[in-house]
Amino acid sequence: MHGPFAEPALDTPSVTLLTEGTYPHSHGGVSVWCDQLVQGMPDIDFRVIAVTGTGREPLAWELPGHVRSVDTLPLWGPPPAGRAPRGRALRRFLTAYERFLLALLDPAEEHHFPRTFYRLAEYAAAGTLPAALRGEAAARALVRVWNRPELATAAARPTLHDALTATDLLEHALRPLAADPPAEGVTHAVSGGLAAVPGLLAHHRHGTPFLLTEHGIYLRERYLGFRAEPYRWPVKALMLGLFRLLAEESYRCAALVTPGNRYNRRWEEHGGTPPDRIRTVYNGVDPAAFPPAGPEPEAPTLSWAGRVDPIKGLETLIRAFAIVRAEIPAARLRLFGGTPRGGEGYRTACESLAAELGVAEGVTFEGRVEDIRDAYAAGNVVMLSSISEGFPFTLIEAMSCGRATVSTDVGGVCEAVGDSGLVVPPRDPESMAKAALRLLKDPELRARMGESARLRVIEQFTLRQTIDSFRDIYHDLARSRQPESERIFRPEPVPVMALAAGGAG
Repeated sequence: MHGPFAEPALDTPSVTLLTEGTYPHSHGGVSVWCDQLVQGMPDIDFRVIAVTGTGREPLAWELPGHVRSVDTLPLWGPPPAGRAPRGRALRRFLTAYERFLLALLDPAEEHHFPRTFYRLAEYAAAGTLPAALRGEAAARALVRVWNRPELATAAARPTLHDALTATDLLEHALRPLAADPPAEGVTHAVSGGLAAVPGLLAHHRHGTPFLLTEHGIYLRERYLGFRAEPYRWPVKALMLGLFRLLAEESYRCAALVTPGNRYNRRWEEHGGTPPDRIRTVYNGVDPAAFPPAGPEPEAPTLSWAGRVDPIKGLETLIRAFAIVRAEIPAARLRLFGGTPRGGEGYRTACESLAAELGVAEGVTFEGRVEDIRDAYAAGNVVMLSSISEGFPFTLIEAMSCGRATVSTDVGGVCEAVGDSGLVVPPRDPESMAKAALRLLKDPELRARMGESARLRVIEQFTLRQTIDSFRDIYHDLARSRQPESERIFRPEPVPVMALAAGGAG
């Protein structure tokens, strides 16, 4: 078969890319990375399993012929069909479920997480898990666990409303447990968290080698994100417990973890990954595709590129720009990038902040740009204001274009920039403004830093280096498939009747 879902070629590894909210249904840094990997390896057969919002998202990328299939695992939308267990089958489910909840909430019980996690996956495979979690018995089970006197959550006096909220969140988060995991080849999760679930299932059931690449630290970003969520503390404790133990299980099962920078490596080692199973592979760009940007704009301009999202720290950037504008009234701030569905409120808040600070006429939300190089060329200085990053594409692309940069000290930013740009603390508008003003007022310094930045990319961060590294890794992992007898954890299977609605077990 020809086209995007062609038959696999012989004698080549089969690689299943595991994504969440990115490739191939949206644009952005991780999606660019995935597309570069796929396009750069026509000799490798790819499949994609994508965790998505609703499952109705259109493809945002034109897929080459060696991408055999794209399967989606929607987190939202209508619940999957299926009936809840009843009678003794329900009691058996609740026993496993309460042990799972205890693992999320009690450090003394978290060693039960792998066994109970994969037990719930059996219920998901049988089609009974979503309905079981939507039942009243599951919510009441959570209330019982929360109110155990030895748990800290009891002091918060969690309510039935809290339990219904948490159970709903948990039901959606666990939907990827129903994935049909590949038995062949290699699975490659391009982020931690929910994207990794099909890879964990494939490793657990079939011994399929599991590769994990974290561009940002998924667990850290969940901690940051939940700070702003409206849920009460018991709800947050439960969900963050899930993400923490899921990260630990991913690190434990991965045949290799390939962080994009040394900062991520520290988190992964702390999470339990043996150092000999970690290999840093930097993101790369093609310097020929990102040549020097050419003349600077006439008006002093700061440009930014990315998705409009709280983790990108745009409030800090707008506050910094207000300080710059007070000193250089002609200065402009141009923001390039789309607003994800659900992020409209954040963009409105940023626009309101610019108006409140009196700089709205100097701030432009440009939306998605057809050619990202135009975003870098639009600024005298390219800004990165994120509160969390891995090894950001926008930064090394701007460096390849020969633009001076001001970036926040998060993730692998310092590794990327070296001494060819200015780095400031995150959430610090004054320091960011000071760095931006220094560059805007000194054309010679900007030119020197831009030239140094492009040379640094050519020497250390080329796309060819990245692709060659992952091709070698895929071949090595495909050859080192773990025999079933050597798997770390092999729980006994759950009888089918114990999973079925009304089954007697």
